[in-house]
Amino acid sequence: MSAVKNLSSGSLSRRKFLGVGAAGGMAAFAAPAFLRAASANGKLNIAIIGCGGRGAANMGEVAGENIVALCDVNRASLDQAAKLHPQAKQFRDFRRLYDEPDLFDAVVVSTAEHTHAFATLPALQLGKHVYCEKPLTHGIWEARVIREAARKARVATQMGTQIHADDNYRRVVELIQSDAIGPVREVHVWVSRAWGRQTPAEAKLHGDIVDVQERPTAVDPIPAEVDWDLWLGPAPERPFNNVYLPGPKWYRWWDFGNGTMSDLGSHWIDLPFWALDLKHPLTIEAKGPEPHAELAPASMQVTYEYGPRQGQPGLTLTWYQGVERPEILQWGIPAWNDGVLFIGDRGMLLSDYGRHMLLPQQEFANFQRPAPFIPPSKGHWAEWIHACKTGDPTTCNFEYAGCLTEANHLGNLAFRLGKKLEWDADALRCTNAPEADPLIHRAYRDGWQLGEIA
Repeated sequence: MSAVKNLSSGSLSRRKFLGVGAAGGMAAFAAPAFLRAASANGKLNIAIIGCGGRGAANMGEVAGENIVALCDVNRASLDQAAKLHPQAKQFRDFRRLYDEPDLFDAVVVSTAEHTHAFATLPALQLGKHVYCEKPLTHGIWEARVIREAARKARVATQMGTQIHADDNYRRVVELIQSDAIGPVREVHVWVSRAWGRQTPAEAKLHGDIVDVQERPTAVDPIPAEVDWDLWLGPAPERPFNNVYLPGPKWYRWWDFGNGTMSDLGSHWIDLPFWALDLKHPLTIEAKGPEPHAELAPASMQVTYEYGPRQGQPGLTLTWYQGVERPEILQWGIPAWNDGVLFIGDRGMLLSDYGRHMLLPQQEFANFQRPAPFIPPSKGHWAEWIHACKTGDPTTCNFEYAGCLTEANHLGNLAFRLGKKLEWDADALRCTNAPEADPLIHRAYRDGWQLGEIA
């Protein structure tokens, strides 16, 4: 695989980024000719990689197409999916699926986070369309590799940030980009989820979540239906224990996931990323409990600094998870459990998944909203299916999603290193922290190399 360097893309105008028929500014990344020429009413042959949990939900959303292959390291999940699609060929190892590229046109990847890039990259290299659950990859270097491969493949891609398709986000983006609250210099994003290495206060918040403090020394029997070696994939080898499976237990462990930051950050930071045309932060600083070598934190705070963009000022974006909350909520802002607060020169906008308001409310009592200029989504999965067949763009393509994923992972990187990071996006390195390199591009277990089908 070619070296990954100097890959930052040029800026897109806000209108091009949001324009009808050019969502995400990715019209050039169209489907290959053999599918562009096909009838939009024809059915795709889709391979499902990861059939349980989110995989089962994603499979249901694309079940109107031809499901021709099923792949899962868990035999029980595979058997359950086969009841719905008995004609589909079955695989335990997705690398073997890619030995039969003529079988399918597109893949849906819903594995554990640490194998996302490994399941996605071969599809792109083969010119197959890809839908991948969030976060797009487990690491920063992986996100850049996937972005580069997607550019070359020119296929339809979509990351599973389903809320991006809802109307509420569209109306918020229109308000921000129509200058309703003036230039935005500050954004706060907070989520109440407290999964990870919990303090007693956090455990009280989520008493239904099993708290884990250290790597277990006990070795539990591997469930008969699970191929543990395949599930580990590129991650360092370790004995099986019930604290890792089933999901979402695994996502708290750095070897397999990145905790709440990369998971919910994909949904919540998506809104300011979209509205403000964000890409690469200049600096990243985090605070929270003492970093743990193996486990992501339940609570933490990350502050990103972004430079000016196309007439927009530089801004500070702060992320809060678990018990952390913005101080500004003490000043009369509605204290929603989860939210995004844009602070502009002429007002504020508060949003969550399904509602939003302009603040102070009395000052916007007679405000006239802009006419909608972002078209309704066909639906997050339908948008991808349509793009596969027609070459039309998707809104959470891997170019956009790759930048969002990189930024979220940088938040965790700053937390783990315990210092303010200065980020050189072109070089893919922290200029003031060479010790970050092994976390940006981690080593893989023998037999697993990104860019190769073993």
